Amino acid sequence: MAAQKINEAHEHIAKAEKCLKTSLTKWKPDFDSAASEYAKAAVCFKNAKQYDQAKDAYLKEAEYHTENKTYPLCAQIHDMYDTAVFCFEQKKMPEAIQYIEKACMMYMENGTPDTAAMALDRAGKLIEPINLEKAVDLYQKAAGVFENEDRLRQAVELLGKASRLLVRLRRLDEAAVALQKEKNMYKEIENFPMCFKKTTAQVLIHLHRGDYVAADKCVRESYSLPGYSGSEDCIAMETLLQGYDEQDEDQVYRVCNSPLLKYMDNDYAKLAISLRVPGGGGKKKKAPAAPQGGASGAPAAADEEEDDYEGGLC
Repeated sequence: MAAQKINEAHEHIAKAEKCLKTSLTKWKPDFDSAASEYAKAAVCFKNAKQYDQAKDAYLKEAEYHTENKTYPLCAQIHDMYDTAVFCFEQKKMPEAIQYIEKACMMYMENGTPDTAAMALDRAGKLIEPINLEKAVDLYQKAAGVFENEDRLRQAVELLGKASRLLVRLRRLDEAAVALQKEKNMYKEIENFPMCFKKTTAQVLIHLHRGDYVAADKCVRESYSLPGYSGSEDCIAMETLLQGYDEQDEDQVYRVCNSPLLKYMDNDYAKLAISLRVPGGGGKKKKAPAAPQGGASGAPAAADEEEDDYEGGLC
């Protein structure tokens, strides 16, 4: 069965090559017929599980449709997209992404940037489990397309995906820049509660970078946002910064393990629970020692022993 399909595929390729030949009576190659034969060859190779040859045939189909100037551009894009999907199915992710990006460029040329952005977003989701760096790139490209079209709500959502992946990759400098851009977009569309959340994420990132000044600046700049001053988010960040500055590990721990931070997006929640004050060594600040003696306030025996064994033997 497989051998028969392979033979059929080669027959279609031979017919395609014949369509491309010119002669005294045939001045132009028949690109449309050649593309059709390569499409049939691709199906035969696919049925025979000859996936590399099937991919090549799909690409030839797309190439000759492109050469056919009368063939609609949207159909050419469809050919390229089909090739990308085929590569995804065969787990050939780098090649698939390459064809997706080509298809997106063609969508842009065809005047359908929204479709291009959605394709890039879909490609980002597919590649994310195996290549975070490439997923970041695709999400940022998709966000850029939406931003150019003044579709800020869609753009900021994709920027958010990229920011979280940058945190996961520990590319914190880039994450800080991406978050600032997110925050500016949310401010522009007047979604101020999301601005509050982005400020919290910024503070966590800057403290992990060891930049207290930048973290403090983010909070101070957010005072100008309607409703931020005195809000739960604001009070939490002021408390966190105070504890961090004073090396009060108990205070930092309480804020970072509060529901407000623990139930953030997972990548930011991990930043919160792993935050340590500088020079703290992971220890909590000691509580003041309790007064010694009984309920009547009688002093304990031997003051010199009090110093040696204060707080017990252990």
